[in-house]
Amino acid sequence: MNVKLKSLTMAATVAVAAFSVAGVAHARDQISIVGSSTVFPYTQAVSEQFANETGSPAPVVESTGTGGGMKIFCGGIGAEHPDLTGASRAMKKSEYEACQANGVKSVTEVLIGYDGLSIAVSRKGKALDLTKKQLYLALAKDVVVDGKFVPNPNKKWSDIDSSLPDTEITVFGPPPTSGTRDAFVELVMREGCKEFDVVKAMEKADMKKACSPMRTDGPFIEAGENDNLIVQRLDADSNAYGIFGYSFLYENQDKLQAVKVEGVAPATETIADGSYKVSRPLFFYVKNAHRGVIPGLDEFVAEYVSEDSMGDGGYLSERGLIPLSAEDREKVRNAALKGADMSAPK
Repeated sequence: MNVKLKSLTMAATVAVAAFSVAGVAHARDQISIVGSSTVFPYTQAVSEQFANETGSPAPVVESTGTGGGMKIFCGGIGAEHPDLTGASRAMKKSEYEACQANGVKSVTEVLIGYDGLSIAVSRKGKALDLTKKQLYLALAKDVVVDGKFVPNPNKKWSDIDSSLPDTEITVFGPPPTSGTRDAFVELVMREGCKEFDVVKAMEKADMKKACSPMRTDGPFIEAGENDNLIVQRLDADSNAYGIFGYSFLYENQDKLQAVKVEGVAPATETIADGSYKVSRPLFFYVKNAHRGVIPGLDEFVAEYVSEDSMGDGGYLSERGLIPLSAEDREKVRNAALKGADMSAPK
């Protein structure tokens, strides 16, 4: 009797588990996508193309930020959880472990291309040429003065360098949940901070702790996950600067102009050839347990990784995405279509 009861219990458990996944198809007929505000316009473009070509409902795409998207995506399997998440950085080890703990065991990582993290100003404002050290001195919570970290005293650009404008520092940027924020801290703030001798002598963990915090006393303003709002604010204030992905600068060239970093402006050519030193990879992640269950999910992934989409001259490059090499695109495409499991991040 005990053996029979145990067998029935196991069968019921398997049935419930199968229903929880299969039930997704009955719960919704639209693909659900969350994640990076930088990847958002690319995913939205693919969604529109997918809907036009297949006649299926366009996926629901939400701009939650990379960190927020990972948290939602890794929440579990089933109708209440999204199928994909966009990311302006690679998945972290802690996020991968959260996925695994919540039953999201099989995830495919898809590198879609590259993006230049851009700093911009209204065309009515002054386009600067800034070093990473100057950006650190403008935006860090604490800066190095006479060999010691002190609360940032710089209120105007001219406080940093007399050749810079005698105007107050006003920079709109992403919140801590954003992959763009993570990338800016890594590629700009820490690099600028490391130019000081006292920082060069620090252990890596101590350096990251000291150099990463953004200031909270006014000059740096967190503007949420909607980068279009930053564009609107820059258009309204010619003295304000904004930080966002290259696609938003690309799409608003009639209103905005780029700030150069170390003498180089973000552009398709400079991001592609590596001369613009503030660039990063862009990704989306797909939940493989939802493939074959959510209507159109496989077809959507296929459209995203197609040559028409992410290839040279594809419709995503027309929106500012810097394509991968032909060889890398083929590798990415094969892994995406096969649903290859990603490896655990180191």
